[in-house]
Amino acid sequence: MTLITRIDPYQELATIQDRVNSLFENFAPVSGKDQLATGNFVPPVDIYEDEQSLVLKLEVPGMNEEDLNVSLENNILTVSGERKFEKEEKEENFHRIERRYGFFARTFRLPNMVDSENIAAAYDKGLLKVTLVKRAEAKPKQIKVSVAEKTLQG
Repeated sequence: MTLITRIDPYQELATIQDRVNSLFENFAPVSGKDQLATGNFVPPVDIYEDEQSLVLKLEVPGMNEEDLNVSLENNILTVSGERKFEKEEKEENFHRIERRYGFFARTFRLPNMVDSENIAAAYDKGLLKVTLVKRAEAKPKQIKVSVAEKTLQG
């Protein structure tokens, strides 16, 4: 059986162009120092769970506590803030700026096991730690197994 397939050479070129564009997306040429300072700043987050709580750790170095905001609405936790570009009076010739600046917002849908009334946030040495305590009914329980004693006859 012979199978005939239609080849669209332009589709292949479009695919390659999309891949190249996505590769250089973060390295687009910009002019002016203010434009160098802007970019998508998305802090990385670690999420882990223990028996008592769910913990989020966001890496936000160089930020002040007052530049961070943690809010909860409709079971969605939002962590937002802004890392500002430090401008100095002297003229500097930047060759490369790899640190990202600007506004960010990360949102997380909370599972039902989280007690929304018992959430704490602490900032220390560039790490924002958000602790979400689990509801009492969601915490693991140890159930003692009792052994029924046999009566001996005989």
